[in-house]
Amino acid sequence: MKQEPVKTMKMLPASERPYEKAAEYGVESLSDAELLSVILRTGARKASARDLAEEILKMGDSPGLSGLLHHTLPDYQEIRGIGRVKAIQLASIGELSKRIWKAARTSEPLSCRHPAVVADYYMEEMRHMEQEHVKLLILNTKNILLRDVDISKGTVNASLATPREVFIEALRYRGAAVILLHNHPSGDASPSEEDCLFTRRVAEAGKLMGIPLLDHIIIGDTSYVSLKERGIL
Repeated sequence: MKQEPVKTMKMLPASERPYEKAAEYGVESLSDAELLSVILRTGARKASARDLAEEILKMGDSPGLSGLLHHTLPDYQEIRGIGRVKAIQLASIGELSKRIWKAARTSEPLSCRHPAVVADYYMEEMRHMEQEHVKLLILNTKNILLRDVDISKGTVNASLATPREVFIEALRYRGAAVILLHNHPSGDASPSEEDCLFTRRVAEAGKLMGIPLLDHIIIGDTSYVSLKERGIL
């Protein structure tokens, strides 16, 4: 039985080959699938790198480039032609994009006086997370960020953090004040009863420790809620 030839980029007309197109017109001329195929480099039996790229961009509940921020190694390996190496390459794209975005915003110290500024700074990093993560922002006396610390990673809809963990980290890094920050994987930034209760417990502990809790900011999908602005804190 005669086997069908493996599809390759070389079988495409020169005007449709991503490498040639990028060299002639610049990488900005490439479509999302073409950019992804350049990174994949090679395809699989009966599928070119472009075919694989298009299939990747259609997969899961988050189709398109944003899916690269969500998919896991097993997700990628469900696609025929994607093995362990290619899966790691694809997962690395999502992680690299997060780090590039964050690095581009750290040229100056982050002033945490305004909730909108804090939410905007962490939005792209946290709105795609599929579990609740609690971050502690440790500030100096001028409310400038000294560092952020991950203090809890929870289930899909519940994080696990305690006031004790908060202030162990705040004391370790000699913080003058703190801000709590966490995401809601549902995309709805509205605070739950548990969020409000935890905020009040941390605020009371902060008064005793002399390290005030300035705010608790919840990150949704392109939205945020400041519990200070809501009058809960």
